Amino acid sequence: MGSIDTTIRDASRPVEVENLVVRFDGRTVLDGFSLSLDAGEKVALTGRSGGGKSTLLKCLMGFVPKFQGGIRIFGEPLGPATVWRLRRTLAWVPQEPDLGMGTAREALTRPFAWRVNRAQAAAMDRAPALMERLLLDHALLDKPVSTLSGGEKQRIAVVGALLLDRPLLLLDEPASALDPESRRALAALLGEQEHRAMLCVTHDADTAPFCARCIAVTNGGEALNHG
Repeated sequence: MGSIDTTIRDASRPVEVENLVVRFDGRTVLDGFSLSLDAGEKVALTGRSGGGKSTLLKCLMGFVPKFQGGIRIFGEPLGPATVWRLRRTLAWVPQEPDLGMGTAREALTRPFAWRVNRAQAAAMDRAPALMERLLLDHALLDKPVSTLSGGEKQRIAVVGALLLDRPLLLLDEPASALDPESRRALAALLGEQEHRAMLCVTHDADTAPFCARCIAVTNGGEALNHG
């Protein structure tokens, strides 16, 4: 299930972060943070609110233009000249997904209207099966996104990310609005994505059992590793 983008320089190292320093308005959010992620590896990022976990994901997506240190995505340095191409290797699930206007079906199909994704439009055929895995009724596809609950939006966002079939998945509290049964369903599905590397921000590592490694981000960027 899925394939790796042929433009990737080094598929064995989805993420390499070295001595990352990020400051906003004079406040240090990340201070000397380092991390490496192997192919297919799934890592949970935990720590207090405001500790820099979500900022790290935004850095990896190129949404934080000013930082010190180095970031490599699949072996290639992240910078102004590479950011748009490197974004094609990853998918992002935010804590509060903005699914736009229209129905859930339209939210899922919209990315395939973009030129870079058009060749994958047939992936929409997989949407019903993925929804079933996440305990979502097919009828949800034709409901306006404005009527969906927070948990339904989160799961639709996960479906959309998996349909894009990128080799790197970034998740920011993907289960925060889910009940225990839905959390278990999400964890089971994500755990099956053997070819896909993941970084998952969570306040509680127990909600991300699909992650084999946990990193506690503390004191503005100190990384404490736990197996």
